[in-house]
Amino acid sequence: MELYLTGNVLKPKGLKGELKVQPVTDYPESFMKRRELYIGKTPEDAVPRRVLSARLYQGFAWIVFDGIGTREEAEAVVGCHLFVTTDNLEPLPDDRAYIHDLIGLEVLDERGERIGRVGDVLQMPAHDVYEIETAGRKVLVPAVEDFVEEIDLRKGIMVLRRFSEFL
Repeated sequence: MELYLTGNVLKPKGLKGELKVQPVTDYPESFMKRRELYIGKTPEDAVPRRVLSARLYQGFAWIVFDGIGTREEAEAVVGCHLFVTTDNLEPLPDDRAYIHDLIGLEVLDERGERIGRVGDVLQMPAHDVYEIETAGRKVLVPAVEDFVEEIDLRKGIMVLRRFSEFL
């Protein structure tokens, strides 16, 4: 079973186990309808927890889980991550993609020649940046229309224009 990051536990609130969570999603409202999330430092050690209540306030999710009912129990999961399963991912519009769908795409230049592959997607304040693994090194390319000509998940490719400017 694959798990995908959806939030980071920041701190407890109050004495009854409520947690302040930083959403790592474009759809924070999804926390309101999820009945189960996985909690752990990594996807491999994450365990499922039933959501008793969830609310959004000032850009954060505030969540109460079954089995975390005291401040001490809440403090024990600070720094952990929240994950969802594949079947709980929000459906995306055609012009959007999940980061995990982009990693591993073959990268081509505008002439169709292979450049490398997408090794990671870094989330920066202004926009995402693609880490392209090419010829034994990593090149960072802004995820903007000026440089990204096409992304085709079905073909497994990303076409970049003006890639030589980054070398």
